[in-house]
Amino acid sequence: MNKYMYRGISILVILTGLFAVFSCTEYLDKAPESDINETEPFENFRNFQGFTEELYSSIPLFTAESWHNNWNFGDDEFWEPNETRMFAYNVEQGDYWGWNTSLWSNFINNNAGGGERENKGNIWGLSWYAIRKANVGIENLDKLVVATEEERNLIEGQLCFFRGWFHFMLMQYWGGLPYIDFEIPSDYVFRLPRLSYQETAEKVAEDFQRAADLLPVDWDDTDVGKATLGNNNLRINKIMALAYLGKNLLWAGSPLMNEESTGNNEYNIDLCVRAANAFAEALELTESTGRYSLASFDNYSQLFYTYNQGGRIPGLNEAIFMENLIEYNSRWRWNQVNDYRPTTIIASGLKVNPTANYVNYYGMANGLPITDPETADAESGYDPEYPWRNRDPRFYHDIIFDGVKCALNTDGTLTEDRQYASLYSGGTYRSADGVRGVLTGYMNSKFTSKLLNDWDGYKDGNVMVLSLMRLADVYLMYAEATAIGFGSPNASADGYGKTAVDAVNFIRDRAGAGHVADKFLGSTEGFISEVRRERAVELAFEGHRFVDLRRWKLLTEKPYTLKKAVEFDRAEDIPSSELYKNPQDGHVLNLREVVLHERQYGVKHYW
Repeated sequence: MNKYMYRGISILVILTGLFAVFSCTEYLDKAPESDINETEPFENFRNFQGFTEELYSSIPLFTAESWHNNWNFGDDEFWEPNETRMFAYNVEQGDYWGWNTSLWSNFINNNAGGGERENKGNIWGLSWYAIRKANVGIENLDKLVVATEEERNLIEGQLCFFRGWFHFMLMQYWGGLPYIDFEIPSDYVFRLPRLSYQETAEKVAEDFQRAADLLPVDWDDTDVGKATLGNNNLRINKIMALAYLGKNLLWAGSPLMNEESTGNNEYNIDLCVRAANAFAEALELTESTGRYSLASFDNYSQLFYTYNQGGRIPGLNEAIFMENLIEYNSRWRWNQVNDYRPTTIIASGLKVNPTANYVNYYGMANGLPITDPETADAESGYDPEYPWRNRDPRFYHDIIFDGVKCALNTDGTLTEDRQYASLYSGGTYRSADGVRGVLTGYMNSKFTSKLLNDWDGYKDGNVMVLSLMRLADVYLMYAEATAIGFGSPNASADGYGKTAVDAVNFIRDRAGAGHVADKFLGSTEGFISEVRRERAVELAFEGHRFVDLRRWKLLTEKPYTLKKAVEFDRAEDIPSSELYKNPQDGHVLNLREVVLHERQYGVKHYW
């Protein structure tokens, strides 16, 4: 029996093998015309640009690659405390290993799905993939034989920029790296040294400078760009390369990175001077050509989101470098938009709100800071009984406070405490939903309309795309680098007319906020405190704060380890009808701040 079974099995195996051979011939063999010569992707501009395009697709997505995205890890936001699935929770606990274990992390893709965009939430993987691709391209530049000089420059400039940019993205979080500037063969044995931060940054600087030397200010002005005229806005250009060159050098010269590289925890003056000069060149080109410009404050919202504008991408002419655009016209509706209001307004979603301590950075309309939110200050005009009065205009744009209208009452059945933000202690927005209420006393309206609810259609039609770099950021980085590098708020970098303080005031002028007060101009240290506050306000919730606190070596220091809520009672001398007309004049009593969470951080939490 075993003999016949064995013989039968042997015949079956032989027949199966023969079938596989003939089947492969018919179905799996490549057609001769499908063979591509290894030089073909690189031999002309059209093919080489097609190869290069994938680098744009590798730009990470921070805001909507999954369902509940978190990209602000500083002292700026507070998520509902019982939610443990996102990386923001791990950061609160000092667990940085959560970058590759949490369900919702933009550092590596672990999420439970989010459509085609889900693979774009992976800084680590996308960066190394793109670095390899850029190196493959650079090593094959000699094969670009059917091309004009302009075409060769455009290809090489993009490849150099992206190789530097993806290394820079990794360095911000993981520090110095081996700089991969060659195509790694499959049998390569890795023995590359890990460079210091500044050593890596110098390699990045070489690539950014090379890109700046090769690329145009505007692709629309090139012969190549005429084929895609009007659709070249996001192409890598000279100003982008110079601005990132400055950013890379400023980061390398900041206290944390300087200490990692040299042991000195102060700014590195030489690197700051070089950064200032790179920013100055970028800004001079910007202002002389009009390639980028600050949006008017009337259009400020459109820097961050558009609403019912047919899927129009936000950013205007101020956005320099944006996150990945995949599914941009639908992703925000099904993700983050649900998380910005309590469940009494939007039932679904996890909930995140600005911390009270961060909102305090929005100072007064006259430009002065709030030194103590619980104490009146005659100099600035701040009064804790009227805490929303005469604030920086960006406060009213970005922050929802007590009494602000949040929902329409289209059917006449909505109670006032749901139609208007009831953010006083014990108010509906704070008490009705437990940990999914507004625990901090403030809500974010920077990325959404203030009117945002389940029943009037305001969740639909929202498009939000995060600018990873916009022009206001470049002015503020210029101010910091110039003041440090040249030793004075009144200094300017080579070949550029604006001083460091001019750059800050230029940003404040857009919003109608007061200039930096004279008392902060007597020393570089005093001025830098205002630069840091200005970055907190102008760039609020745009993903900069965590890296800023780290590079300044403030992450472990109080008060930056604290996340607070504001508590207060509504005074009874203003009827609700008047309050809702002018919530900025709301009268409150017993205003006080309470700590919601204190991070227990040590030196190890800088990297």
